[in-house]
Amino acid sequence: MDDLYNELKQRALKLLEGKNLLAELVRIRARPLSIEEAIGNPEADDFPLQKGNEKLMQAEFMNAVGQAYTDQYGDFEGTLEEVFQMTLGNNYRRAVLVATLNAVLRYLHRIDRTVHCHDQEPTQCAGELARYLKKQYGKVKIAQVGFQPRMVEYLAPEFPLRVLDMDPDNIGSQKFQVTIEGPENTEDVIGWADFLLVTGTTLVNSTIERFVGKKPVLFYGTTIAGAAHLMGWEQFCACAR
Repeated sequence: MDDLYNELKQRALKLLEGKNLLAELVRIRARPLSIEEAIGNPEADDFPLQKGNEKLMQAEFMNAVGQAYTDQYGDFEGTLEEVFQMTLGNNYRRAVLVATLNAVLRYLHRIDRTVHCHDQEPTQCAGELARYLKKQYGKVKIAQVGFQPRMVEYLAPEFPLRVLDMDPDNIGSQKFQVTIEGPENTEDVIGWADFLLVTGTTLVNSTIERFVGKKPVLFYGTTIAGAAHLMGWEQFCACAR
């Protein structure tokens, strides 16, 4: 797993060559956002952020911001070089790196959607995702990694769908006529699926390598925006800002 994060760092550092940003004392700020700051006021109340299990951490680099979902959150302040030198022993540290990558790549004008959508936009995004998948891939069997309620709501009527999640409160429950399965079913679900729809937070919780290279993969969400650009992964995030 360390190889993947080292590769991300090296590719980011290559983009920074000659820009003198590492040599300067650049301040990077990451903080957990309130629910209203993060996603506004959607009508539904079943998003992970609203349950308090995860928060969005926001990194500020120069005049750009980047975000990352994490279940371990807190403030960080240091140089860009210190972020790249940080050991990544837990989700908090990985979230600092991932949010920072998003902010840095936005500053470099490599990506432009690094802030989570708000209000009714998650519903709009889910509808666009269902149409995109049907057009690009047909009626494939989809394994969704990470319970994102609006996506499950829109995909379940259109595709054979199985959903994996790490939240004990979700596992075993029925959501939109789909039973949410736990991590212990990962290999079975991957084997069953034609296509993987994977939350970008797998990059923060270090489970991403369980899904890369197994089947066609589409990552969703802002968390993985910078890494997807650096690694050439397909990403979907229709309404991010």
